[in-house]
Amino acid sequence: METKSTQNPGFKTITVNDKGFFSGYASVFDHVDDQKDVVLRGSFKQSLEKWEREGQWPKMLWQHNQKEPIGRWLFMEEDARGLYVEGQLLLDVQKAHEAYALMRAGAVDGLSIGYRVVRAQKNAKSAIRHIHEVDLLEISVVTFAANQQAKITRVKKQDA
Repeated sequence: METKSTQNPGFKTITVNDKGFFSGYASVFDHVDDQKDVVLRGSFKQSLEKWEREGQWPKMLWQHNQKEPIGRWLFMEEDARGLYVEGQLLLDVQKAHEAYALMRAGAVDGLSIGYRVVRAQKNAKSAIRHIHEVDLLEISVVTFAANQQAKITRVKKQDA
């Protein structure tokens, strides 16, 4: 299994075994989430560039719990739909092993971003906040995502 590669020469295409690999959208643009936030196209650009310069990606957590890292992100990019991500669960970690079983069964399929708002504008009438820029801190596998369209779209089910 090869992940997509980024154009940054500091990042390489990584070959991983299929076990624990999954992909999806950590955020979907132009959708009002349960927090009355709308993440806009381009909002991740600066943060992703910063992470690329540092040669790493944000942490992968279970349910936004900083005490429960469960894997690593292998690739992420903004595309026309949202923030696309590819990751691998570290199955030697018990919580990751459990998360993998839940993901394979379709019981857990949400992704959620942990971030600081850098620039946003709130509509006084609707109380909807339009987010123009974020500082991305982590991306979690979650049971219930605030952005209901932020989903795991593929879980490698073979234990090869």
